[in-house]
This record gives sequence, C-alpha cells and structure tokens, in this order.
Amino acid sequence: MTDVVVLGFPRSTYVHIVRLVLTQKAVPYTFCDLEPEMGSASHLALHPFDRVPILQHEDFTLFETSAIATYVDEAFEGPLLQPKDVRARARMNQWISSVNSYYYPYMIYHVTHERLVYPQLGIASDEKVVAHALPKIERALHVLETALGHGADYIVGRELTLADFFMLPSTYAFGLTEEGKAMYLKYPLFCAWRARMEALPSVKRFRAALPPREPIEHARKWAVSHRPKY
Repeated sequence: MTDVVVLGFPRSTYVHIVRLVLTQKAVPYTFCDLEPEMGSASHLALHPFDRVPILQHEDFTLFETSAIATYVDEAFEGPLLQPKDVRARARMNQWISSVNSYYYPYMIYHVTHERLVYPQLGIASDEKVVAHALPKIERALHVLETALGHGADYIVGRELTLADFFMLPSTYAFGLTEEGKAMYLKYPLFCAWRARMEALPSVKRFRAALPPREPIEHARKWAVSHRPKY
C-alpha cells in the first residue's frame, strides 16, 4: 500500500494532470474513485468547493491541481518539472494559468461536455455552446502553435515542465471530438508536440492504466450547474 492517494473520478481532466505528474515522477500512488460520493458530505469534507482532485500524502491532504502538482514535484525524487531559471518558471506558470483560463474551459466545458459527456447520458448537445467555443479554441491553438515555432520540443523549451502535463489532458479530450480532429490538422507543430508527449513512457503507462471511458453519472447535474448559457 502506497502512502500517496489521489481522489477524484476517472475521466476528470485535472485528475489526469495530477496522475500524469505522479507517473512522470515515478511516485507510486493509489487512485480512489469518488464518483459515487461526488457532492456528498464525505467529498466536501475533503474539498469544500465540490471539485477534484484531492491528494493525500500520509497525514497531509491537499486540493487544487496547481498546488498538488507543485507539491509532488518538490516533495518527491525524480526529474524536476519546474525550471530553476526564474523567467522560465514564470513562463511555465503563465502557460498553466492559460490552460486554466483559455484552453480547459472551451475545450472541455464547452465542447467535450457537449460532444462526449452529455450524449452518453442521453442529454442533447447545445450547439450554441459549441459554436461559441470554437473560435476561442482556434485562437488558443494558434497561440500554442506560435510558441512551439521557436524550435522548442516542449511548451517552455527543451525540457518537460508542469506546463506540458497541464496542457495534455485538455487537448487529448478535445482531440476525441470531431471538431478537435478537424481543427488539429491545421497545427502541425502542436500535433508534433502531442506525438512527443504521447510517446513518453510515463504517458503510455498512464494511458494503459485508465479504465474504459464510462459515462460520468454525476455529470447529469453539470447540465444545470456547469453549462454555459448563450
């Protein structure tokens, strides 16, 4: 039994970030599926804002993905995922903030939920939500393509950082939609970055450990609580 536990539900984008970082750092952990408990008193006792992931390490409990990822990078041995150079580290944090603000909301909340999550639950897609998001995703991919055009293998430069692991799950899930498949063809440098990421041994191990993509039952309430209105 490992003394590191990740709590969340299997298809959560942000849970994937934490699990990818732990895998890259070669930190053994146990995954606890909170799907049956989402929104319950036991869940809220761990995360008062009704979100995931949550990390437990011995007697220490932590929520919020940025805090967890930084903690894992600093608390455990393994390849460092934060640049030592202050400017490179600032650039990494700029990208993490951008994922939270400009990539995840439109790729996941707006499109992936409408195309992949809600239909699995028998909830019709809202085409206005998708249409609103697509130009914003185009803009975000253009910005990422430009950044990768400076001879960098990864988002911040030649070395992997937390920014790459924050970006990967949102772009992976959006890439499962028809809109994502069509849009990605326009961005060859981005596609090359995705291929490099998916070829990493840690990412292969992570993908192999995932269960089939079952419906997210507690997402039924997202159609009311999370769905954008246009």
